[in-house]
Amino acid sequence: MFKMKLDKSLAFQVVNTIKDTCGQDINFIDKQGMIFASTNADRIGTFHAIGHKAAQTEQTIEVFSDDDFPGTQKGINMPLYYHGSFLAVIGITGEPDQVRQYVHLADRITHLLIREKELNRLSRSLEDKKHFVIDALIRNEIADPDYLDTCLSDLQVNPGTKKRLLIIQSSPDGHNNSSSLEQKIIGLFGTLGITLYTFYYPNEYLAVLENSGKAALYQILADFTADCGALLSIAVGKKCQLFQLSLSYQSALTALKYCRSSENGIAFFDDMTLEILLSSISEQEKNAYLQKTISVLSDEERNLLQTYFEANMSLLGTSQKLFLHKNTVQYKLNHIYQKCGLNPRVFKDAVLLYLALQL
Repeated sequence: MFKMKLDKSLAFQVVNTIKDTCGQDINFIDKQGMIFASTNADRIGTFHAIGHKAAQTEQTIEVFSDDDFPGTQKGINMPLYYHGSFLAVIGITGEPDQVRQYVHLADRITHLLIREKELNRLSRSLEDKKHFVIDALIRNEIADPDYLDTCLSDLQVNPGTKKRLLIIQSSPDGHNNSSSLEQKIIGLFGTLGITLYTFYYPNEYLAVLENSGKAALYQILADFTADCGALLSIAVGKKCQLFQLSLSYQSALTALKYCRSSENGIAFFDDMTLEILLSSISEQEKNAYLQKTISVLSDEERNLLQTYFEANMSLLGTSQKLFLHKNTVQYKLNHIYQKCGLNPRVFKDAVLLYLALQL
């Protein structure tokens, strides 16, 4: 499959481009463990044991000694995928701690060069049409309505049903295989019946979701994040007509701000209330508010307030959660009042403190 994507000239263009970037020798290894492109001509056509193992297990393998496997040098070997299909294992020679930063850059360079060749071959690929449709709709910039209608027809998208915009962001992490993660995300889209999706460099996927039951959708997303093994933020916008997708996109962006504070990195705009208001506050206004409320409080005092509000402002409930005597909780709340001038036992002041904690 990889050699169909990369002819001989393009394969060597990829390895040489990557070497120009990181200064290390680069190998492409096929499913059988054979090196078919390399910046070290002596290694072409030789067997790469650890590359073969990485291809079979679909796991990134780091080698810290030249003697660990026959035909293998120190380095990192990572499987690559393209549109969900295995391409090859890319091996970067060198001390793993030094070359680890280049692995995912190499992955992206490979994808960009393959995509560039595809786009030169086809005026509008299927993936390009998907990107065009989503980009035009979320920006509400439909310069060519006729071409948009043609793309929707080619992609079999029904413009008459309501949709939601789904955003998946991955966090940069040197231990995550971005090609493998892409394969898993595309698999998730297949499970959800999503055909209209695209990727925005460096770490964001946008997908158009047919209006579906929220409970079932949440469970699928929760299971996915639990099984994925990567740090993800998943935001789901409000439902709307296809040609109002920009509204769903904006609401998904609002939800995205609160993904990290949710239990499993998932946020639905439909579940948000107070957060909608808080998301509109500028950073300058936020800092000014915090200066007037909780900036003088210690982390311990802020945690006490958080627990106090979670216990519905109950002294007994707070004391039980924190394993403190009720009088101790009362004393600490009074001390907070003395420091910031807001009394957590008074409802109006408590609202101001609660908002500050949410910010």
